[in-house]
Amino acid sequence: MKLTDIRDNEGARHRRMRIGRGIGSGKGKTGGRGQKGAKSRSGVSIGGFEGGQMPLHMRLPKRGFNNPFGKDYAEVNLGMIQKFIDAGKLDAGNTIDHDALKAAGLARGGKDGVRLLAKGELTTKASFKVAGASKGAVAQVEKAGGSVETTVAPKAAAE
Repeated sequence: MKLTDIRDNEGARHRRMRIGRGIGSGKGKTGGRGQKGAKSRSGVSIGGFEGGQMPLHMRLPKRGFNNPFGKDYAEVNLGMIQKFIDAGKLDAGNTIDHDALKAAGLARGGKDGVRLLAKGELTTKASFKVAGASKGAVAQVEKAGGSVETTVAPKAAAE
């Protein structure tokens, strides 16, 4: 077999059916749309139309709220960080920040930075520079001999 002999199997690729191109094509005149009515016309979408009755998607109540001022943090647990340090994917000698976590594949998304959470155990001494951290996470990191520097000031207690 030569490279010049390689081609698709017979019938593997179909040309697009060109509709409305004369009676001889088999898809002429009405173009496969049948006779008359809304579905035969162009530009008519009747997706949620129920004959004038209020459509189901409008009868159901609206739910939820999307906070325009909400922050988007990538949440990372200390247990996963420890697992990545043990596997050699993270270097505990350097400061662990958003870029380091992203490079290791731990922080996905989080356009406003990383937030440390205290799930799992951290036994390695490491210094972190992150957007935020829970009190438990900070306590665990300091217990292991490390430090946490947050770039976003914590919220003032509601009075």
